[in-house]
Amino acid sequence: MESGNPVFSRRGAFAQRAGYAPHARYDVYNAPAYAPPRSMTLDDVVVRSFLTLGMLVLAGALAWVLVPERLAGPVSLVAVLAGVVFWAILTFGRRANPVLVLGFAASYGVAVGLISHLYNDVYNGVVLQAVVGTALAFGAMLTVYSLRIVRVTPRFTRFVIAAGLALVGLMVLNLLVSFFHVGGIGIRGHGLLGVVFSVAAILVGCLYLLLDFNAIEDGVRTGAPRETAWLAAFGLTLTLVWIYLELLRFLSRFYSRD
Repeated sequence: MESGNPVFSRRGAFAQRAGYAPHARYDVYNAPAYAPPRSMTLDDVVVRSFLTLGMLVLAGALAWVLVPERLAGPVSLVAVLAGVVFWAILTFGRRANPVLVLGFAASYGVAVGLISHLYNDVYNGVVLQAVVGTALAFGAMLTVYSLRIVRVTPRFTRFVIAAGLALVGLMVLNLLVSFFHVGGIGIRGHGLLGVVFSVAAILVGCLYLLLDFNAIEDGVRTGAPRETAWLAAFGLTLTLVWIYLELLRFLSRFYSRD
């Protein structure tokens, strides 16, 4: 099955990267002197995911401690713009480069750390709950995928991608309208519409985890190049950041301002 995750599926599946044929027979008698490239394993993905998430957490912690409050806004904006550049290169260029992936994690880590600090100052304790909630969401989706409770079919993949694009489109529309009307179209407010949108965003993020797991499984099964594990780590990190930020916003609705 072709991966539904746009990070992995663009320009073909994992195994088609750079003309690599995953199931080609390797003739040990007529083989060239060099060894064939190593294929990606689940361990490769786990290690690189830990490194990527570790970079994100480290950058976030340093930003939380070192960046003064008066500079939090400008620094966050610069960090997000840098992260978008890394995201675009990785997504559209499909360059499985560890420097790019770790650069993305570091820049987004700075932005996430400063946003988390802001939320925690206003809603003390919400950051810890959002972290725990993200970990629980990851564990739950991994269980759902492992037990095949939900199967990642082409139809399911199209639905999840369409839902994700619709949410992003609504957020862009809300941002544009907010320039002319306070609160935009209301999807980021504290009313019922805002709550419904937050819940939908969290659920779609969880469904994207299933696409990530399926892409990783397909890559391991088809013998994708080892370097592609960095793309897998990037995809997982991107999805987990989405879920965490949406949980942060959702949980803050149930806090009183300190």
